[in-house]
Amino acid sequence: MSTLPSTIPVNSLMTRIGIIGGAGYTAGELLRLLVNHPAVQVVFVHSESHAGDPVALVHEGLWGDTDLVFSADAPLEQADVLFLCGAHGKSAQFWEAHQKPEGLKVIDLAQDYRDQSEGYVYGLPEWQKAKVQAAEKVANPGCFATAIQLALLPLSAEGLLKEAVNVTAITGSTGAGVKPSATTHFSWRTHNLSAYKVFEHQHLLEIRRNLGSLQPQLPEINFVPVRGDFPRGIFATLHTACPLGQEEAEALYEDYYQDAPFTFLFPGAVDLKQVINTNKCLISLEKHGGELVITSVIDNLLKGAAGQAVQNMNLMLGLEETTGLKLKASAF
Repeated sequence: MSTLPSTIPVNSLMTRIGIIGGAGYTAGELLRLLVNHPAVQVVFVHSESHAGDPVALVHEGLWGDTDLVFSADAPLEQADVLFLCGAHGKSAQFWEAHQKPEGLKVIDLAQDYRDQSEGYVYGLPEWQKAKVQAAEKVANPGCFATAIQLALLPLSAEGLLKEAVNVTAITGSTGAGVKPSATTHFSWRTHNLSAYKVFEHQHLLEIRRNLGSLQPQLPEINFVPVRGDFPRGIFATLHTACPLGQEEAEALYEDYYQDAPFTFLFPGAVDLKQVINTNKCLISLEKHGGELVITSVIDNLLKGAAGQAVQNMNLMLGLEETTGLKLKASAF
């Protein structure tokens, strides 16, 4: 089976992209970004369940933008950069069955290598930009982990997390993936909220591991994830004891993120519509007595997944970090 329709010749001047696990929400958003990216060309999209189907019949928002057809094969030698978009555990299984060609750059969007094993670099650019730029293999962060770590990085970098951090974060239904389940069904999810995996969410592992590398005496992080009745976005509210005053805290965050093109301190209350459809993270700070309240908002499918993956790709390829990611929020 041909991996590309004959009507789409490969441009030798473009970086060639391959995608594994191309039928899910994350892959759909990744394709939406990549088909309009000025420096890359998608040469194959692999899907076991949709092999032979036009990509735009599964990701219908791409109708008219691409003639790609899902491939049953994974011709790695045709790609310069490979995105792994399968479910957690699938990336490790993929490499058990395939040999990585020399020089192929890999960005894994599952959680398989977020412990930085097998030579993978943890791809949170606000923290490890130089390492990402030099990396051949990057593990893209989790969505909750991105929102929470960006809220806490400036404090942990200065050793200012002294007491327990309490986090409540609400996520949209797309965070559960495209495969239907009881808690993603519209009839259950709409006009409804529910907590799950309280204090036990899997993203806590990477959060504690990474912040602990900056601040070895890391206090407890108590995380309550909540399922929201909206499709996309993460709204995270954190509070912890902090010796800094309001202006000092703001100065710390402004300084830490001064060179970050997508993470900003906002001078007021933030909301999800400020970031939906963008690769931004907006953070707000409020000092109440001895407690600092931090609110962090992202689009779980973009800054929490596909957008951050493209941001990492840009860095790995030596491109401007914001290439293909200058997106306007869907404010209304």
